[in-house]
Amino acid sequence: MSVRLDVDEDTGVAVVALDRPHRLNAIDLDTAGELRDLWRGLRFDDRVRAVVLTGAGGRAFSTGIDRDAVVPQPDSPYMQDDPLLTVGPKANDLWKPVIAAVEGMACGGAFYLLGECEFLVAGADAVFFDPHTAYGMVSAYESVLLAQRMPYGEVARMMLMGTAERISARRAHEIGLVSEVTEAGGALKAAVACAAVVAGYPPTGVQGTVRALWAAKDAARASAYAQAPHLIALGNLPSERQAELFTGRPAQKPRIR
Repeated sequence: MSVRLDVDEDTGVAVVALDRPHRLNAIDLDTAGELRDLWRGLRFDDRVRAVVLTGAGGRAFSTGIDRDAVVPQPDSPYMQDDPLLTVGPKANDLWKPVIAAVEGMACGGAFYLLGECEFLVAGADAVFFDPHTAYGMVSAYESVLLAQRMPYGEVARMMLMGTAERISARRAHEIGLVSEVTEAGGALKAAVACAAVVAGYPPTGVQGTVRALWAAKDAARASAYAQAPHLIALGNLPSERQAELFTGRPAQKPRIR
């Protein structure tokens, strides 16, 4: 299993951990399936009233889709399969609050998960970036999700600068992506403390609030998502060329701001 679930029945808080530290918690097809099953299972688990989502190992929350994952695609320009579209809690109709605890890197497809969390707590060493453009890919779904959390210019800069820049936890807090910055290694403890408070409130009111907050963004997100497959089909380089860019990436250290 590459996703770990721990439930504290006394507090009503579950901790969900991506547990592939040897791959920087990148999501392969098996992990994507485990996440879907886990979120749907938590809908029926009355022990759990709030969830904390994190990544094991400390080096990364997640680096998105595993580069070695082979995703079969229909032989049609009108259909695309994206395994990350269904890895988040909201995509699986879970309306219990989910708080993210981020240490280390969070990039690319990690935003499918972070974009469906209520808020983010980050350790001081956390960094955020999106490598899509550097490797000849369109950042579509990730951009849509972050555009609903950050000022437009900040999202645009993150997505367009690709691997050349990383946003520090401090800067992420300044622009509203992160709600709290802790000492390095302290994000999980702080997120669990917040979750325990929320889990102590009557769950129907909490879940209704989560649903209302998400509903406020539904129409814009659905409209943008409808455009995403076409933009990806038009803008992505062939997978072979993407791989060349990835393996031949320059060695310069990215700027952290």
